[in-house]
Amino acid sequence: MQRPLFDASPAPPPREGRTVLEFFAGVGLARMGFERAGWEVVLANDMAADKKELYEGHFGPSPHYLLDDIHELAEQPDQVPTAMLAHASFPCTDLSLAGARRGINQGQSSAFWGFMHLLENLGERRPPLLLIENVTGLLTSHSGADFQSLLTAMNGQGYAVDAVVLDAACFVPQSRPRLFVLGVRSPARGSDDIAALQPSALRPKNLIAAMQAAPGVAWTLSAPPDPPERGRVKLDEILDHPQDDSPEWWSRERADYLLNQMSDRHRETADRMIAGKRWSYGTVFRRVRNGKSMAELRTDGIAGCLRTPKGGSGRQILFQAGHGEHKVRLLNANECARLMGADGYRVTTRLNQALFGFGDAVCVDAVAWLAEHWLEPHAAALKAAAT
Repeated sequence: MQRPLFDASPAPPPREGRTVLEFFAGVGLARMGFERAGWEVVLANDMAADKKELYEGHFGPSPHYLLDDIHELAEQPDQVPTAMLAHASFPCTDLSLAGARRGINQGQSSAFWGFMHLLENLGERRPPLLLIENVTGLLTSHSGADFQSLLTAMNGQGYAVDAVVLDAACFVPQSRPRLFVLGVRSPARGSDDIAALQPSALRPKNLIAAMQAAPGVAWTLSAPPDPPERGRVKLDEILDHPQDDSPEWWSRERADYLLNQMSDRHRETADRMIAGKRWSYGTVFRRVRNGKSMAELRTDGIAGCLRTPKGGSGRQILFQAGHGEHKVRLLNANECARLMGADGYRVTTRLNQALFGFGDAVCVDAVAWLAEHWLEPHAAALKAAAT
């Protein structure tokens, strides 16, 4: 790396009462975000043993990490401690294009209902705050019906709701817009005037349209500040620079093959980069277009959204060019960690396992920002109301 991009200082001590239940915890990036904002994770839960292995490789032994299916855990509420906040980043598989948009009631994404069932079984021990994260495709899944079902289910558990869209690119050089839905029990602040919402950095037009299309929902709307400007950190600032003879670099034949997979438009961009008098960088994903594998080059200083590398197709490729040359390699685990705001994450497993964990996670900086600017005012108001 050319310079440190992220705050490497120790996390502050937890603020009084700021405790978190982390469901679908994965490799712990949400935990890192909460800890940066002074919140303490008192329970983590996931059913993927390989993700727990990564989690403990970084954080050390974690007896608070329960390896269990959310549907099974829902029947054991006594295992869940009392906390102020429950965070749930439930599987997006069936809400994305890759998952054929089967929706919230099918496949892995139906785990949301296991989470709701757990809240129901917690009874009066339900946390005062919820934060739910998923892909923005949830807004349009089944023509908006899935989003409305989620909001109605949260209302049914006693939570008034709010929603924002926040892109990781506000903090790190990765395009990763995500939907965050907040739930507040017995809200002490906020408005329910959904008709008055205006487009903003956190509430784009499509989100407002989806919110206004949800009839009968109980809202608690607040106005957090605008996030940092998108793209303030560039891709080249998070890259490692292996030696020319490093085995990370692809062979000339393989690099040329990737170049020849580009469309005319992308190839023109690549050729300009190659002809440049300095090194420049882009990222590439292979995608199938009209039955043909194509290499799509992105050169705006922001990487594409990290994905889980199922079958290897989801691994992001670095394209480095200049001085009449081009070089190609895969992004490594440390670079992917930086793209998620997790610089310094200790990777103790095989590469693909780490890439799967990062591709299935939440950006650390996004969680920390939301905890500070969106959750904390609600937490403070709830605490004041209880005293």
